[in-house]
Amino acid sequence: MKRIALVLVAVAMVGVVAVWAQNSTGADAEPAPRSAKEVRGASPYIGVNDEPPAKLIVDDPLPDGLPEGIVWIQYRTENCRILPVFGKEALNLSPRVGHLHVRVDDLPWLWADTSDSNTVDIGGMPPGEHKVTIELVDATHRVYPGQSKTVKFTIPQSASGSHKDAH
Repeated sequence: MKRIALVLVAVAMVGVVAVWAQNSTGADAEPAPRSAKEVRGASPYIGVNDEPPAKLIVDDPLPDGLPEGIVWIQYRTENCRILPVFGKEALNLSPRVGHLHVRVDDLPWLWADTSDSNTVDIGGMPPGEHKVTIELVDATHRVYPGQSKTVKFTIPQSASGSHKDAH
């Protein structure tokens, strides 16, 4: 009888130890939240050695505005913050900074976009074939290598072509 009691106590102790070990290893605990650095990137107060290259990702124009002569082109960047910072001193900032140059239909002029709004918005486009070139440039307006993207689209003949009529 003493042996049976002793065996039962031993089995109970093994069960308690197993539950304690599972809880102490966090097997059923929620995963730890991702760090700020993992989500937001490096701190602007500490230089980043060997930064990966800047990258520009550009989507095709959203079809919704084209019948109204409006072009919305979404974009995002990697390894480059879009900020209104200019000059050669800004080339030493880390993480790196830049802005966009946007050109329509090979016109001789362009505009700089420093807003990081995630969408280039062009209104009043006339009907016909068009192209928009978006470049990711550094603080001295030099294009980051390979970071120029051109999208082509057609504004339908039925489009009003007037930005004021579309809004």
